[in-house]
Amino acid sequence: MRELLKLKRLWLLVFAPAALILNLAAANNPGFAEWYAVTIYPTLSRSVNAVTSLFPFSLAEFLIFLFFFSIVLYLILYVIRIIRKKGSRAKNGLKCFIHLICAASVVYFAFTITCGINYNRYSFAQTSGLEIKPSSKSELIGLCSELADDINSLRNKVETDDKSVMKLSDPNIKATAEQAQLAYQKISADYPLLHAGYGEPKPVLCSRLMSYCNITGIFVPFTFEANVNVDVPDYSIPSTMCHELSHLRGFMREDEANFIGYLVCKKSDSAEFQYSGKMLAFIYTSNVLYDTDSDAANSIFAKLSDGVRRDLAANSAYWKQFEGPVAKASNSVNNSYLKANHQEDGVKSYGRMVDLLLAEYRTEKEAG
Repeated sequence: MRELLKLKRLWLLVFAPAALILNLAAANNPGFAEWYAVTIYPTLSRSVNAVTSLFPFSLAEFLIFLFFFSIVLYLILYVIRIIRKKGSRAKNGLKCFIHLICAASVVYFAFTITCGINYNRYSFAQTSGLEIKPSSKSELIGLCSELADDINSLRNKVETDDKSVMKLSDPNIKATAEQAQLAYQKISADYPLLHAGYGEPKPVLCSRLMSYCNITGIFVPFTFEANVNVDVPDYSIPSTMCHELSHLRGFMREDEANFIGYLVCKKSDSAEFQYSGKMLAFIYTSNVLYDTDSDAANSIFAKLSDGVRRDLAANSAYWKQFEGPVAKASNSVNNSYLKANHQEDGVKSYGRMVDLLLAEYRTEKEAG
């Protein structure tokens, strides 16, 4: 035991309590979390993102595969070592466990300073001046109807494939990623907290695998990269890119990331981005309206153009092929992750995007 206590790596265990203290401070004092999010975090994230943006591919995707390969290899080698050294199996097994705990301690601390604290910052509604309050059914119907009119109009401005389904005008996904970066540069003038100065979102090579896990995009805090599933229907890619880029800017709550993604797309000069953002908003709003008043929701859906309906049908058909235990397991993991980071509603927190949409809707109506 004394020999184990002399292991040089034991000092790494101090990172775990340090992370715990930071998380407790942020959870009990949103002001501290907000201060961190607008001072230390931008410097840290921009610095690392500047380096990882030099890679034309997702460095995170490569490192994830390398990480799992290394863990498996490490465990295999340690098992072999334990088997060979019969007289010290218990000591070697305990040493292996200590090494893994030390590694977990470092990862926990890294997660805390790269995104964990930001889960507890002030809400986007607070920092942007949007007032969240109970809404009437008439407001919900008005918002949903307006979004339906918008997507009908925007649908005429985008290109389609041989099946008359919306497609991105440039087959090179990098062009879309560059457009997402430009959209953030534009909106940062009105919303300073949506900082410019970050790299583009990156397409994931194993996008099909992400679809099996029911994932459209993922922000990896350790490399500060916004990673996007590009196997999905084209209409959803721009809003997904803007969603993940909001995480890169320190907004971790999913409902806020959805709203920010919509907001950035709306402010974009690209009709494709505007259509993608409005479609995202319409889907969430119409789902809530359907639960509130199915007749009103069906009435609004009936006025959607054939093109919009084809895009929605294509999206449903795409995701239906991935239904199964893998998608359910992934959703369960995501649900647990959100709850662990103080999003108590779990995956249901995505639906609160509609509260932000209604707040913006009221603000615009009051402004005339």
